[in-house]
Amino acid sequence: MPYRSIFYDQLFAGQHILVTGGGSGIGRCIAHELAALGATLSLLGRKKEKLETVAAEIQQDTGKLPLIYCCDIREEATVQEQVKLMIEQQGPLHGLMNNAGGQYPAPLEKISAKGFDAVVRTNLLGGFIVAREVFTQSMSIHGGGNIVNMLADMHNGMPTMGHSGAARAGMENFTKTAAIEWAHANVRVNAIAPGWIMSSGMDTYDQAFKSIIKGFKTASPMSRLGNEAEVSAAVCFLLSPGAAFINGVTLRIDGGASLGNRAFPLQETTQPSKIFEGFHRAKAPKIFSDQ
Repeated sequence: MPYRSIFYDQLFAGQHILVTGGGSGIGRCIAHELAALGATLSLLGRKKEKLETVAAEIQQDTGKLPLIYCCDIREEATVQEQVKLMIEQQGPLHGLMNNAGGQYPAPLEKISAKGFDAVVRTNLLGGFIVAREVFTQSMSIHGGGNIVNMLADMHNGMPTMGHSGAARAGMENFTKTAAIEWAHANVRVNAIAPGWIMSSGMDTYDQAFKSIIKGFKTASPMSRLGNEAEVSAAVCFLLSPGAAFINGVTLRIDGGASLGNRAFPLQETTQPSKIFEGFHRAKAPKIFSDQ
């Protein structure tokens, strides 16, 4: 069974697209859909084994093997080298899904300066470095391209994730600035802000936070969490020609959870919306196995 995308076949044929953090979770799903739509893929991440697994899955499904590149996106010189290499091996980059990132749950008073800095460097500085190198080494000299940056549901504050919220807010402002500065080169820069999405990353949290996650659906007007395919579909749209006049925006993918006011309690949902089951290799987080 192939990826069941809502977009037309071979939408990204002839396009070289880089997905950072493509070895797991949302990044893995996005890589699968882009490959299913004909893209030539480069996958970048820190762990070679994970990237190799995803590349093998994609080759099995599409017959095309993505090339993989390993580095820490916070290391400027290494990112420069890897972007140069992927352009040499697969040609100019037409798209970037700036997905790589990470964080851990903790209240602000328990976050050390080192921990705060590590998350900001990964989720903001690293994303900036990758985007800048893709722009300067390829998009600015080869006819343009499209960039999508990964944010989060941080618009009303991000309790227990203050370091990530600060970094993602910075990335939203970077998105707007880059959208203005790079438009002259025919480069569009947008962002997505997923809410609570059922992905493998949820299994990495400690048990106390996992217990909180199970109750997130009650805070959503749609009474459910999203899935990886629903995020990937938004990314594919923003990378597509259909979004040709969309620049500098953040698309929220959160079921409306970021809306409203606690003074007005949510009404009970009698008919939850149907989840889009597009990803044929989706793996639900283990924490939901008993539900």
